[in-house]
Amino acid sequence: MRYGFLGCGNMGGAIARALSASTKDILLANRSAAKAEALAAELGVRAGSNEAVLADCEVIFLGVKPQMLPALAEEIRGRLNGRKPFFVSMAAGITLSRLEELLGSGLPILRIMPNTPVAVGKGLILYCANDRVEDAALRRLLVDLAPAGALEALPEALIDAGSALSGCGPAYVYMFLEALADGAVACGLPRKQALRYAALTLEGASRLALESGKHPEQLKDEVCSPGGSTIKGVEALEQYGFRAASIAAVSAAFEKTKELGKPAK
Repeated sequence: MRYGFLGCGNMGGAIARALSASTKDILLANRSAAKAEALAAELGVRAGSNEAVLADCEVIFLGVKPQMLPALAEEIRGRLNGRKPFFVSMAAGITLSRLEELLGSGLPILRIMPNTPVAVGKGLILYCANDRVEDAALRRLLVDLAPAGALEALPEALIDAGSALSGCGPAYVYMFLEALADGAVACGLPRKQALRYAALTLEGASRLALESGKHPEQLKDEVCSPGGSTIKGVEALEQYGFRAASIAAVSAAFEKTKELGKPAK
């Protein structure tokens, strides 16, 4: 299939980077043509215009922010000329029914919620489709997107909640990573090593959680020796509201995502 991107910013670019591991039949378009051209040169694919993407591509990724989607959809409707490409939206909060209103009825539409680690093959893409998406086309797309990481179907009613965790979560993890490194630097560890050790610690702990099947509470307890250093650190995290702040972050992102999905008044 020939893939096109209308918008290749941080998220669109990350998806394009992962997809390019499967195919080079990709056409990138962006409001800033120079950005599309630079990414195309890096990935060994082509850059072009919105018009070229809409005329030539079978699968088209909509890589723009939710508030920009109505204007892009108007352009799309005026240029399809009877074509019915397979659209893939990554706009937070914009439901399938709303996408059908914006783009026009009768089009196959997939809604995906990716995260930025797809760029290095360690991402998570949550997805749901409307009833116009054919099984064969979806299977082919999922195969081509496999280099991005894990792909998981989720009922649309849960997509916003999933996105508030997996889509927004990397930002929270990076803040935690930096904070861990800052703590180590305060204790005398050089910055370069502190950042590397923090990243490796988070990577290893996440892998153990996934592969062991153990509950996080059990894994935490296995590190906390009675009267030891780790339990004192856990006590400090609890004192400063670490868990409450984490829950609040996901909840706030969820509420904002729902707000983004509402039509502008």
